[in-house]
Amino acid sequence: MAEDIQNKLEKYRTAPFDARFPNQNQTRNCWSNYLDYHRCQKALDAKGVDTAPCEWYKRVYKSLCPMSWVQKWDDQKAEGTFPGKI
Repeated sequence: MAEDIQNKLEKYRTAPFDARFPNQNQTRNCWSNYLDYHRCQKALDAKGVDTAPCEWYKRVYKSLCPMSWVQKWDDQKAEGTFPGKI
């Protein structure tokens, strides 16, 4: 499985189509992948497992989300005011 994920990461260009977000507006897709990345990091860190599979979510949200949003969310996480459930 790790090899499959690694293979996908190597071939990654931009966020692939996600049937959960069929519309042109990708705001919800951006938000979901940001949360999924941090949830994945938290879960795998707690287990003491390699967090490499989480990189997929990071690449997707970095290609979809404006950097100003990501910076704001990172600042909110650091301050403890982030509205999402991670």
